[in-house]
Amino acid sequence: MTKLEICCYGIDCAVTAQHAGADRIELCSAPREGGLTPSAGTLQAALRDITIPVHPIVRPRGGDFCYSRQEFDIMKSDVAMIREWGFPGLVIGILDEDAHIDMPRMQQIMQLCDGMAVTFHRAFDLCHSPKRALEMLTDLGVARILTSGQQQSAETGIALLRELNELSRGPIVMAGAGVRLSNLQKLLDSGLQEFHSSASRAIASPMRYRKAGVSMCSEAETDEFSRSCVDSDVIEAMKIMMQMNVNRVA
Repeated sequence: MTKLEICCYGIDCAVTAQHAGADRIELCSAPREGGLTPSAGTLQAALRDITIPVHPIVRPRGGDFCYSRQEFDIMKSDVAMIREWGFPGLVIGILDEDAHIDMPRMQQIMQLCDGMAVTFHRAFDLCHSPKRALEMLTDLGVARILTSGQQQSAETGIALLRELNELSRGPIVMAGAGVRLSNLQKLLDSGLQEFHSSASRAIASPMRYRKAGVSMCSEAETDEFSRSCVDSDVIEAMKIMMQMNVNRVA
């Protein structure tokens, strides 16, 4: 059965995604960093307000996925908290200096997860050898791999996505990065069953007064009176397309 996971940067977006028919939420903070661990308050709100599966990301900083000892200790603490609070899964990824799966650390993470569904995120797309990485993640017992096929977008990485999907004897290969309504059918036709999308649109700030010449961001050209939010119409349309594809195949 095909599933649509929506990447949500906040509880309001998660509520919108749920109402629009999303199958699962990847809950993050810090969209400009590509997703960091959400706050404790956000996690508590998700447990209170969301009934579909929520998988928080565990990522202590932006940048690469090769972490210091202190950063790894933080990740382990976050994993333990997420497990204790009852989330059904989480999203994580750790590489070593040579861009291989960091097996010793990922083994520790898997032990801490204790039955939770683990998604290995797009750190996979920076791996030295994707097929070897698939074998290692299969041995670890991860539930799924979020990947763009080691390309900038899933659409351009579709050949590797198809190959990994055919090769996998364990993890679900979930297409992510640039998954949109406009290319969803092409990805469905490749045989993939799970898709990860932000399904977002820009919304304007409700603030009427806007201070000129002051920015909270080091990139001064950033528009801080606009942000991305989940678009319920896009999610609904993607779900309809996925259902039509199921009916067509059947």
